[in-house]
Amino acid sequence: MAAKNFDLIVIGAGPGGYVAAIRASQLGKNVAIVERENLGGICLNWGCIPTKAMLRSSEVFHLMHRAKEFGLTVEKPGYDLDAVVKRSRGVAKQMESGIKHLMKKNKVTVFMGEATIPAKGKVSVKSEAGTEELTAKNIVLATGARARNLPGLEADGERVWSYRHALVPPHMPKKLLVIGSGAIGIEFASFYNTLGADTTVVEVLDRVLPVEDAEISAFAKKQFVKQGMKIMEKSVVKQLDRGKDKVTAHIETGGKVEKIEFDTVISAVGIVGNTEGLGLEELGVKIDRTHVVTDEYCRTGVDGLYAIGDIAGAPWLAHKASHEGVMVADLIAGKHAHPVKPESIAGCTYCHPQVASVGYTEAKAKELGYDIKVGRFPFIGNGKAVALGEPEGMVKTIFDAKTGELLGAHMVGAEVTELIQGYVIGRQLETTEEDLMNTVFPHPTLSEMMHESVLDAYDRVIHM
Repeated sequence: MAAKNFDLIVIGAGPGGYVAAIRASQLGKNVAIVERENLGGICLNWGCIPTKAMLRSSEVFHLMHRAKEFGLTVEKPGYDLDAVVKRSRGVAKQMESGIKHLMKKNKVTVFMGEATIPAKGKVSVKSEAGTEELTAKNIVLATGARARNLPGLEADGERVWSYRHALVPPHMPKKLLVIGSGAIGIEFASFYNTLGADTTVVEVLDRVLPVEDAEISAFAKKQFVKQGMKIMEKSVVKQLDRGKDKVTAHIETGGKVEKIEFDTVISAVGIVGNTEGLGLEELGVKIDRTHVVTDEYCRTGVDGLYAIGDIAGAPWLAHKASHEGVMVADLIAGKHAHPVKPESIAGCTYCHPQVASVGYTEAKAKELGYDIKVGRFPFIGNGKAVALGEPEGMVKTIFDAKTGELLGAHMVGAEVTELIQGYVIGRQLETTEEDLMNTVFPHPTLSEMMHESVLDAYDRVIHM
């Protein structure tokens, strides 16, 4: 059978892969994309999108309980977990069909099946219908990552869940243990805790949301505890004894092991790259701790082979993958490409309260030797936040005292995942404190707190 020839073959149709395919097609390239499961990848089908749909349901449920505060009446708020899940799956399905449409519109040839790279410039796609051979001068690896399974803590889908099981739960947890307090762990803890599960979060490091600024982590923890969560830091789950309808967790804190019974466990202890079975080692691709080693332009060192998104390492974020996809497509088409700067990529966590950040934490800025100015502003000082009934939160900004460069911004509170882009644009445009101070922010909005936090760093804060 003659091989089908393309200018570019993308392996993996997640937010990195499908975006790379669209951009390359826009630039006049003949593009094929290979996907073994769902267009849109994990993010769209089993990650970012369906979790946000579920979290929205829990947020509305939380507000129903607060109806009286707003002068409203709601009789006995309740929920139907199956209906919540059904809505979430419907949202994911709608988005997936949107990607199908985009592939068609951009004339990207879609191959559904398992890809291998038998030799440089060749891709073999195996599906139920048989095997197809494709060739291209350029190949982009966008195969993503999957949940890390620690020995003894493996998910079984019944009492011990991965993020996938947590999105289509076989039952509503009564007593839940979440292992890991990164974005995935804390979002599920927030969802199930809001729906009434007695929730415990175990984190091996010294604080929850360990990649965030220490002050933000501490603030968020206080809110989680207020909501009834139990937070165990500097703790390790040593083993899980699985019974028919319970799991006994052996949790070690400070050298002392405690046995606690739960009916459900969610394991969220990081991810591993999907590098196996592609034939990468044989091609001479360097793999470090399950991730493909690349340069700043996502080149693997093998001519014509690129790696983007989760498979290429941290930060493991959909928007980073998409940006890398565009950059690689531009590079292949001979356009001027801009490498992605990890410290300019925002991180967003959709727990309650939300957390968002970009740039350096206070500790990191100091460690890098900057002389810094730090500003803070609390939600309680903002009219819109109080009117929304969301007075718990804060905005924190970090500046280089010498140059006025915005080094980092960190937020916790209502809708901060939507606000953070203001600071992201500021960093991209190399904004100084003066530019931000002279910007007129609309009133009444939550965004005014971003202004006040900058003013506070320079002892000019108005509403505090």
